[in-house]
Amino acid sequence: MPIRVLQITKTAKIHLLFAGMKVDPYGIRIMAPKAEGFLIKLEGISSIAANILKQEMLSCGGDVALPRDVVTGKAKKTGCVLIATLAQLSRLKEKLLLQPFGLSLLSREIAQVLKNYCQNNFKLDLGGYKFNLGQRPLVMGIMNLTPDSFSADGLYGKDISEIAAVAEDMAAEGADILDLGGESSRPGAKSVGLKEELKRTIPVIKKITRTISIPISIDTSKPEVARAALDNGASLVNDISGLKNPAMARICSRYQAGIVIMHMKGTPRTMQKNPVYADLMAEIIEYLGRAVEIALAAGLKREKIIIDPGFGFGKTLEHNLQILKDLRELKVLGAPILVGASRKRFIGEILKVKPEERLAGTVAACVLACANGANIVRVHDVKSVVQALKVTQALLN
Repeated sequence: MPIRVLQITKTAKIHLLFAGMKVDPYGIRIMAPKAEGFLIKLEGISSIAANILKQEMLSCGGDVALPRDVVTGKAKKTGCVLIATLAQLSRLKEKLLLQPFGLSLLSREIAQVLKNYCQNNFKLDLGGYKFNLGQRPLVMGIMNLTPDSFSADGLYGKDISEIAAVAEDMAAEGADILDLGGESSRPGAKSVGLKEELKRTIPVIKKITRTISIPISIDTSKPEVARAALDNGASLVNDISGLKNPAMARICSRYQAGIVIMHMKGTPRTMQKNPVYADLMAEIIEYLGRAVEIALAAGLKREKIIIDPGFGFGKTLEHNLQILKDLRELKVLGAPILVGASRKRFIGEILKVKPEERLAGTVAACVLACANGANIVRVHDVKSVVQALKVTQALLN
């Protein structure tokens, strides 16, 4: 199971507090780590290692919550929760480097997870387009080139000039990226043949890459469609299947394209048939973590990789709300987080309204997502979300 960081006091606010009091910069560097508190959940370590971990953590001024059976020696393997400040964890790392039972490796893994978790200035490289995600969240505009979109905004059947005009409008409204898809991924959707998906998407990509100057993303799980889109000017692949097809990672690496790796339980046809999780966030983190390693092994650089927890893809209303609340946990993977909650069913379940009436709910979800760590939001209503996020950023900054 993955290492999970469950809570943190925001580093930037601590530094601002001390700086506002005119504390010496050297003093800020020393004292800030003492104010940053963490709960770090570990799974599957030996009880011997867990008991040593507790003793060493106590000697550093922190603590470790252990099950009773570990303390009494009955359990062989266990989970535990470290309770510590960053300063205490730094001292613990040095102590564990000298310990057996896998604790030396564990100390390095915890250090890397914390580094990922505290990172805010992700760099995103989409070929000729480079973004610093520490400045503000990005907005990805959705362009559904399908006849059966759940959100009732499909552009299928429209003249290519009309579609290009929609793309230009979204760019003018503040979209940073446009995401084009030729196959519906709504619950229960049937798959589309390769020729049909190419027919729906590639002519549009050819057209709009000549008229707008923001990156184009292709929303597909077919490597052949991804290759054709990248050949014709796209620079990002949005793979809802989460790299289940190894060829997708190889193609993105060959073109050095960006990749969005999404978590989905099942397939669009089956995903909403009673999805069950033993531990929702742990399972999403584990799945996405493996997929990120696949992307890196294929030769993709970290600044090309984006992760997406997959709102509505094999999740109930309660699952979606938990992901939104605990979104920051995904930061342990060291990649920018994309949230696609726009007009989703869980918003409709709360508000009891149709997809085209879910703007207010979408804006609320996007604002909360960005406050909780999202770096990119994927939306139908670009202008409203761009405006809402400008206000959000003014408050957060």
